[in-house]
Amino acid sequence: MRWQGREQSTRVEDRRGGMRGRVIGGGIGLGTIVIALLYTFLTGEPPTDVLQQQMPPVQQAPASPASKRDDDALADFAKVVFKDNEDVWSDIFRKQLHQKYRFPTLVLYDGYTQAACGMAQSAMGPFYCPADEKVYLDLSFYRDLRNKFGASGDFAMAYVIAHEVGHHVQKLLGITGQVERMRRRMSKRDFNRLSVRLELQADFLAGVWARHIQQMKHVLDEGDIEEAVRAAAAVGDDRIQKRSMGYVVPDAFTHGTSEQRVHWFLKGYRSGDLRQGDTFNTKEL
Repeated sequence: MRWQGREQSTRVEDRRGGMRGRVIGGGIGLGTIVIALLYTFLTGEPPTDVLQQQMPPVQQAPASPASKRDDDALADFAKVVFKDNEDVWSDIFRKQLHQKYRFPTLVLYDGYTQAACGMAQSAMGPFYCPADEKVYLDLSFYRDLRNKFGASGDFAMAYVIAHEVGHHVQKLLGITGQVERMRRRMSKRDFNRLSVRLELQADFLAGVWARHIQQMKHVLDEGDIEEAVRAAAAVGDDRIQKRSMGYVVPDAFTHGTSEQRVHWFLKGYRSGDLRQGDTFNTKEL
């Protein structure tokens, strides 16, 4: 993706350098981190209760100059991608939906930070908080995506950011609120199935964004879509469960299988048409 030197979003809160992931004189145990990761992947919710119960007082540990330079470059990249999302969605809302797009905010942090949805922690991965309309991103996830999930390339990370912005679009369209109201009268298993449809729609919206940003700014390089596809496949519920637990529990899926996530991202990219993204009333899953 051609992003260097391009306009960055100004709707960014850079909280890096506050509370860091390394803790001096104590810390969250590896078991707690694993539990938190599994909780997020299996429920789709930030594991704030788990982490807040285990979280010790945090002291700042200084980053090395090299890692700071790397993170600053990643921060610039994230701001460019966020700006591209702003441009695409404001254009779509104006032209297709005849609505004014309300912009979200990108929060960059390292270690821990406070969100309206609870405490954000780097082990949770990127997420969107509908209560404050902010996307939370610890830049270390870029390295996790490459090293732990095998999804390298800058557009893999662009897909992740676009997926979270997709959740913001869902909130503005009233979809998130409808899902939350249904949650109160559903079993956990049934709500998990509904959550899968919500997440797959966010993947579809990320694909729509990818198509429109290419049409608008011609910034995608050859292989970028393949990078996004690898990322979508890497974070499928079946692949994550197999890696973390050694077996798959379909009733616990909350985001969709690798195949489903890839399918809906590509459908959004190939069509660019919001009308084709109704994941709630289809047998296509």
